[in-house]
Amino acid sequence: MRLLMWWSGRALSSAATLLGVSVLIFAAVRLMPGGFAETVLGPFATAEQKAELAARYGLDQPVFMQYGHWLGAVAGGDFGISMISRQPVGAELLARLPVTAELTVLAVAASVLLGVPLGVLTAVRARPTGGGGLGRLVSGLGVSVPEFVLGSLVVFVFSRYTLGLEVGSWVPLTQDPAANLATMILPAAVLSVFSISVTARTTRDAVMGVLVEPYVTAAVGRGESPWSIVRHHVLRNAAAPVVTLIGTTTAYLLGGALIVEHVFNLPGVGSYLVQAVGRRDYAVVQAGVLLAAGVFIVMNVLIDLLVGAIDPRLGVMAGRRS
Repeated sequence: MRLLMWWSGRALSSAATLLGVSVLIFAAVRLMPGGFAETVLGPFATAEQKAELAARYGLDQPVFMQYGHWLGAVAGGDFGISMISRQPVGAELLARLPVTAELTVLAVAASVLLGVPLGVLTAVRARPTGGGGLGRLVSGLGVSVPEFVLGSLVVFVFSRYTLGLEVGSWVPLTQDPAANLATMILPAAVLSVFSISVTARTTRDAVMGVLVEPYVTAAVGRGESPWSIVRHHVLRNAAAPVVTLIGTTTAYLLGGALIVEHVFNLPGVGSYLVQAVGRRDYAVVQAGVLLAAGVFIVMNVLIDLLVGAIDPRLGVMAGRRS
């Protein structure tokens, strides 16, 4: 019964969140300076031409009617037609989704495989020796450097000195996996720098919090080695905040893909949305933001379930809060 109530509460809150996002993004795209007609027809278009274009796409109707028609279509699985390509938005997003998904998976893998060990190493070294300064320096720099700055620098360096990695081109994974990986390593590395840094810092704090627990002191007294203590006593108890962060970071990485895909000229959802914003392609921007909000909500639900599986006490508390 408690689980059913939890799911019902999450479903209602998720629906309310998506509804709020839909209202905000629908209003925001129409408040941007320079409407669709001005962007497509140019500054010298006549009033008659603008009126004809607005009538063709229903932009001459009251805003609340436009929103109602769009929301009803979305509820039925229809995200509309792109005003630029005149193709179904859902199909175009679906065609570009594998690129963004691959980029995000690679960045998340790098965050886990590099950030977690770096955080553990920094915490273990800092406990007895006061060291770990290099790890803190690396994580601090990673958080401070914006993705577009790092991405532009990487593109400049690797465009001038190839070094065996491709920049500015993309090969589908199904066509040539090795060539695809060569084109995705650099974008994934740039995208993952921030998440590696945050993961390392969070892991360090979580591990250091566990290292002062009495059962760890008892393990030290029994003569267990530091890495045995970390492996058997620390990692599981420090996992909950790290898992929560990784899940939240995954949703953040989908947003960061907007910039990285545009910088590296990858045909993913991010670059598609950037182009749509510049062209005032309302249907694409609305669908893209709604998709991102949906992914964020799903990630939050998965995080709650996974944290509850790692530590049942947290799962019960989460269920009571909901």
